[in-house]
Amino acid sequence: MSKPTNAKILRREASPADMTRAALVRAALRLFGRQGFDGTSTREIAAEAKANIGSIAYHFGGKEGLRAAAADYIVDTIQTIAGQAIGNLQAPSDSEAGDPEAARAQLFTALERMVAFIVARPEAGEIVQFVLRELSHPTAALDRIYDGVFEPTHRRLCLIWEQATGEPAESEATRLTVFTLIGQVVYFRIGREAVMRRMGWRAIGDAEATKIAAAVTDNLGAILAARKDRRS
Repeated sequence: MSKPTNAKILRREASPADMTRAALVRAALRLFGRQGFDGTSTREIAAEAKANIGSIAYHFGGKEGLRAAAADYIVDTIQTIAGQAIGNLQAPSDSEAGDPEAARAQLFTALERMVAFIVARPEAGEIVQFVLRELSHPTAALDRIYDGVFEPTHRRLCLIWEQATGEPAESEATRLTVFTLIGQVVYFRIGREAVMRRMGWRAIGDAEATKIAAAVTDNLGAILAARKDRRS
């Protein structure tokens, strides 16, 4: 049976062992994202987590197991955020089917919540850095993230898009459109420094995230309006 992820541990009363395990996962997430897997030693991870180096082998079996645990932490965290924004990641319920207005509203809510997490939450930066390294040099950790987050979340958004527009969920056009919706949000995280310089912002906090959310939802509104005009 797999051990609980850091995010799950935080949702219940944690024992000292749980707290050590969670601290190691977060430390690995930060350091692997910042320095890469090969560029990070277990000694550095233990020091960052303020833990005994032997606890890595005890909890994870070694450095590779810790990378897998960091990937599982990402899956658990984003599944929670996505579930709040877009509901069941497998398929829409019977009550949702045939309600284009509700589906459109869900798309707007999903983008707003993506911005609130990806752009405004500091821990999202650690997650994005880790994922970008995995995308550049894929390992089994990326398989866990893709299967647990990327594919089901994208598929769910495609189903909502079909409800909103009538366009087939698994058509090439729908899948590409959904990637563009997600991609514009992610850019504001990976291009954070450039955005702040160009916008004259000293930081990106809640106020700036609200402005970004308005811009990306305006884009969504324009896309949906264009689809509606095309059908009429």
